[in-house]
Amino acid sequence: MKAKHIVICLVGFFTLLSTTSCEERLDIPKHGNMGGQEDGYRTDEDAMRALANLYNAWGGTYYNWFMVSNLLSDDIYCGGGNRGDNLEMEQLNEYNFNTDHTMVRDLYSGMYGIVYNANLILTFMEPDTDAKKRAVAEAHFFRAWAHFQLVTFFGTAPKVDHLLSSDEYRKSNSTPEELWGFIEQDLTDAIDMNILPSKSSKEDPETGIRITREVAQAMLGKAYVFQQKYDEAAQILDTVISSDKYDLYQGDYDMLLHAACNGSCEAMLEVQKRNDPEQTWTQFTMTYLMIGWRTSMLNNPTGAAEQEIAWGTYGFMNPRKGLYDAFVEREGADGYRLNSTLRTYDQMVDYGISIKPGETLIGHEGYFLWKNRALKSDCIIDASYFQGFQYINLRVMRYAEVLLLAAEAHVQSGDKKGLAKEYVNKIRSRAHLAPLAAVTMDDVKKEKQLELCMECVRFQDLVRWGDAEQALGQQGKEIPGYTTKGRETIATNTNYGFQPKHKLLPIPQQELEVNPNMQQNELW
Repeated sequence: MKAKHIVICLVGFFTLLSTTSCEERLDIPKHGNMGGQEDGYRTDEDAMRALANLYNAWGGTYYNWFMVSNLLSDDIYCGGGNRGDNLEMEQLNEYNFNTDHTMVRDLYSGMYGIVYNANLILTFMEPDTDAKKRAVAEAHFFRAWAHFQLVTFFGTAPKVDHLLSSDEYRKSNSTPEELWGFIEQDLTDAIDMNILPSKSSKEDPETGIRITREVAQAMLGKAYVFQQKYDEAAQILDTVISSDKYDLYQGDYDMLLHAACNGSCEAMLEVQKRNDPEQTWTQFTMTYLMIGWRTSMLNNPTGAAEQEIAWGTYGFMNPRKGLYDAFVEREGADGYRLNSTLRTYDQMVDYGISIKPGETLIGHEGYFLWKNRALKSDCIIDASYFQGFQYINLRVMRYAEVLLLAAEAHVQSGDKKGLAKEYVNKIRSRAHLAPLAAVTMDDVKKEKQLELCMECVRFQDLVRWGDAEQALGQQGKEIPGYTTKGRETIATNTNYGFQPKHKLLPIPQQELEVNPNMQQNELW
């Protein structure tokens, strides 16, 4: 059985367990000692089951992580069917949330769910076979990935480097320096075990289903960049690039974030989905349902749109004019990458989609997300009533991000080898743009904004670059709507915009109430 099928079948197995009745699960004849927790980590089969749980925990955090990351950015407005349709998402997008915000709390707890599943493996799994060694290495990786999110979003969240006993539950804050050192150590351990495989070639779709050596190196390089350790970052990211195991996808850019490009040469890290009608509900995700256009306010599609678009999405992620303008400034109104990323209302009408008379698209300036549009070809089943059954792998890291991180590292360390220009121009060439003669940090920032918009990197980048207050300070002041007559302002806020306290999200109030050893982040 191939690795992909093993992982998916195991995930399905654990999902089935979770939906079985208590009576069925407990009505088991008991013969002698049933064993302890550690007895579930002895064999290679146990390793696969434990990894299935770990991957499942990681994939289960994706939706909330995706939404929080992008709602906090300047890429999008939070829309929906009406003002207040999803108040918590509006609060994040407009910067008027507080310390008890549910999505912030779930992001925090979700990362510790990943850490817990990783620590089970690292505590009980004896790495005495290759399968168990690989499980341990992957556990190091995912524990580091989760702590990366904790330190970049929350800053002072506790480091959890082992399974906690009952007298350890009330841990105090860690420092960012402690967390970064721990992340580096976990990723270094994952790499130095020399058990994570490399893909056989750029076009090897099977090996990349799980963590590869190069993915662990790329994540370590990203951690170095975030700490401004640019020489170390440049060295290890160059190693990933020179491995020649990944590349920019050179097919139709319009399909890059769709099922047709699952596991492509550009895929570094993806939550796996599968086009299997027998496992439809185990593949379910709210992601595309929520970010697709508000189809209830649009006329039924005609022409090509009728054949291609999966109808029945909710419109909670609408691109801002500022993002569209950034594309036009960089590549013109007819830019190849622009037209594969965003569409204007006039372009949508030409395509066969228009707003119903009398309807107002909420949180909308007349620009439509195109790169993540839901296609019928992406669907396990085309459920127009509730479009949540896409089998698009959920993208976490693409090779384009590795190139741009490496370019940043080289620019910041003097670009002695001229590699920053080479890496940025690879991105530009794929976007059908002329090469740059020289590359500055401003060039890197602009290319990253365009290439990776709405891919969960923008907010953390703006904060670490020190650009967040300027870019996000007015966010939420006015809420636009869009009708067949054009843009209008439908609401205003008195409490809005990024402030110094937002450099870190608040430690969830619930955590402070049960743990007197935890302190709230500054200014909250």
